[in-house]
Amino acid sequence: MTHAIVGYPSFEANMAMLEAMQRADVDLVELQLPFSEPIADGPVFVRANQCALDAGVTWENYFAFMQRVTAAFDFKVLMMGYYNSILQMGHERFCACLAEHGGGGFIVADLPPEEADDLHQYAAAYQQAPIVMMTPVNSEPRLQQIAAKASGFVYCVARRGVTGRQTQVDEGLEAFIARCRSATPLPMALGFGLRTHQDLQRVKGLVDIGIIGTALLTAWEQGGAERYSALLQELTSAAT
Repeated sequence: MTHAIVGYPSFEANMAMLEAMQRADVDLVELQLPFSEPIADGPVFVRANQCALDAGVTWENYFAFMQRVTAAFDFKVLMMGYYNSILQMGHERFCACLAEHGGGGFIVADLPPEEADDLHQYAAAYQQAPIVMMTPVNSEPRLQQIAAKASGFVYCVARRGVTGRQTQVDEGLEAFIARCRSATPLPMALGFGLRTHQDLQRVKGLVDIGIIGTALLTAWEQGGAERYSALLQELTSAAT
């Protein structure tokens, strides 16, 4: 699963990124709705969010772009964002917009599952999958509580902190994934700090989905479409 912040560096650049994702046979894409306080994101994504907002990207632009993407590409698309954006739209309107524009679900990084019942009810009504997050600091009872709200797959946060920092794939991570699997039979996705082909090879067989975000955006900023595409091809070769 890969990631793009809608409107950064531009909608045209986003389309070039997505075309590269299609060529690389990416399975899932998170389209991030820009937000002013993306508290789970590292400095690369924080800056990108602010640049998109400064450029005037609105939720109307976001959903229009999502429809363009879902009409053009084969991979499944998820909304990624923060709860304030959804609260401002209203739960039903948000879920209806996702369904209308081709989305398959959403990841809301700052919404505790026990406070999401109303949103999740609308998600079920509009056939949207709310993707919940499990972290290494969750106790077994807490993992069970989170699992009870899960749908589609579970997003396993590889370590404490924000996105973009290097993750050490060690015995502690294996034990964490084992605890997550004991809580739910749903597929496991792993994110927060996977950056290289070697990272994905190390977690192959441990989890079902590897999530790459910051490394790809950094590649685009440093080397444009050519470097971005090369990294994507390198990453996806680890899954074959």
